[in-house]
Amino acid sequence: MASEARYKLLYDEYDTTTFVNITFDKIAWVTVGLPFVAFIFCILYSIMYNFESATFSHCHVYNVLPSISSAIGNFSPQREIWQFAVALHALPRFCVAAAYLQYHKEVLYPWALSMSVVACLLNVIENFALIILSFWTSSNNYPIHKASFVTFIIASELYMLLAWLLNKRCRKHQRNIAESTSLKWKKRLVLFNISCIITAMYFFIRHNMWCEDYVYSIFAFFEYMVVLSNMAFHMMAKLDFKQRNLVISKSGVSLQFDR
Repeated sequence: MASEARYKLLYDEYDTTTFVNITFDKIAWVTVGLPFVAFIFCILYSIMYNFESATFSHCHVYNVLPSISSAIGNFSPQREIWQFAVALHALPRFCVAAAYLQYHKEVLYPWALSMSVVACLLNVIENFALIILSFWTSSNNYPIHKASFVTFIIASELYMLLAWLLNKRCRKHQRNIAESTSLKWKKRLVLFNISCIITAMYFFIRHNMWCEDYVYSIFAFFEYMVVLSNMAFHMMAKLDFKQRNLVISKSGVSLQFDR
């Protein structure tokens, strides 16, 4: 019996072995900081060193800003830097999606848990779509790039809306100050993001119909705003998980309060 007890104790210790224990402050900076820095680099480098090619459009009108697809996918070293950043941030993003699923189980009413699973799936789909559109660029496989880009936009919009609504309408626990601040910013970012998508679509259609100078650049600017507001929305995990750690152990991904 004594040997069985010792064996069980050793097994339990092994079973709860922690592989990763990191604060969400660091996770948030990694998951958002990597693509943010790469994104800004790709835009600026394309303007400085690939201006003519990056701002070229089929109507041969003058533009000053490259589209995102052109900046991140058509030139080197921008393409490689963007792909490296997206690949490096992907695993932490999946861990954050799992952490939000646990978080929603803690704070939402039981009847809303199925919607939290949908939100998690949308978050995962968004991440996969980002990976695909980054590695299958518009220059080497336009159909796959286009399909993954549309999937990314739809999944990200639905995820942001659902994540905001779940925390606005379906909570069983009162929000703390950080969570309240996060919710306010999520609402602003969702509305801003949707407004930018609508505006970008308008200028994209207008460019294709009338081929006016600078119109494609206006489209590109609002395209940037869509991506940056999406990044800012994901940065709200820093507030939602304030004073919590992301723990990866033999039993899976979990949230723990920082001690």
